[in-house]
Amino acid sequence: MKKNVRNYQICSRCVMDTTDSKISFDENGVCDHCRNFDKKIKPNWHPNENRMDELLKFAEKIKKSGKNKKYDCIIGLSGGVDSSYVAYVAKEIMGLRPLVYVVDTGWNLNVAVDNIEKIVRGLDLDMYTEVINWKEMRDLQLAMFKSQISSQDLPQDHAIFAGIYNYAVKNKIKYIITGSNISTEFIRPPLEWIFLNDIRMIKDIHKKFGTIKLKTFPMCGIIKHRVWYKHFKGMKRFYPLDYIKYDKDEAAKLLNEKFGWTKYENKHYENVFTRWYEGFYMPYKFGFDTRKDVYSTQILAGTLTREEALKRLKEKPYDEYQMQLDKEYIAQKLEITTEEFDEIINGENKTPQDYKNSLFLLEVGVFICKLLKIENRNIR
Repeated sequence: MKKNVRNYQICSRCVMDTTDSKISFDENGVCDHCRNFDKKIKPNWHPNENRMDELLKFAEKIKKSGKNKKYDCIIGLSGGVDSSYVAYVAKEIMGLRPLVYVVDTGWNLNVAVDNIEKIVRGLDLDMYTEVINWKEMRDLQLAMFKSQISSQDLPQDHAIFAGIYNYAVKNKIKYIITGSNISTEFIRPPLEWIFLNDIRMIKDIHKKFGTIKLKTFPMCGIIKHRVWYKHFKGMKRFYPLDYIKYDKDEAAKLLNEKFGWTKYENKHYENVFTRWYEGFYMPYKFGFDTRKDVYSTQILAGTLTREEALKRLKEKPYDEYQMQLDKEYIAQKLEITTEEFDEIINGENKTPQDYKNSLFLLEVGVFICKLLKIENRNIR
């Protein structure tokens, strides 16, 4: 279906623009993401307050649930600042006994591996690593590329989230501690940029373009983790960074001083595939630049000026020479030639609507979450 062509417009307050096809602007040129922040998030957001009493009270609840167990919670650790800092908070501030869960999808850079090791060793934590079957990962990722949709990081995202949910429930670890937080995620990338973990779509795309069975690849659909795991198995997610004054730069500084942790160039750049996918594939093929929602969040949080954000957006996400090396490396790992990869990249763009998907179910879920005030950010 041909999309209606809109005149280009950028928000006068943040840097979100009409590459989000559903964005709207008021008479002052302020976008609905900013208006949503003012109306639904800002009144309940207290960035300069440490809700330590609430945090420690919840910590006691987690400890009680894990009494007489080796671990009272589980933390997915990528080596990034959010997950690394929440591991520090969980162990040193909340006094929890977390198991660190790491997923090896075959793409992590050495800096991520080093950061994970430094955090685990520095906090004296146990770690479990889930190594995804590379043949299955490769086959699914190549199928996703052939589908021509924008959400090429779905195989990794799904493996990580499905893996930790399945592991936690199987091993009767009730609480999943996550580094997700309001302070750095006011604005979520639109679904047309990065589609949510939709197992129905993943399976349909793999059925059409895959060549081998996914026998061991972690799978966990929205009904399974939102309904079965949550309401019947008692799995809960907790967000400690929403209870403390969370300054990402200060957190990175602390992690570096205490553990020798190394900061990345951009968010999610601890992974070579994600670096290339967000830094080249999406902007080049679809015109989607995930730096826009990251910078817009920072603008609303008061940690970045709009002028500086616009200046950064004029720069390429990362070095062009490195981008070419990454592309050649990814093609080699996917066992195709660079020429074959270029042909796929330059193919006709598709959307999730071109495949079987759970969009209606996801939209209903989002509506209910907003109605219950579980989620206040724009998700569309």
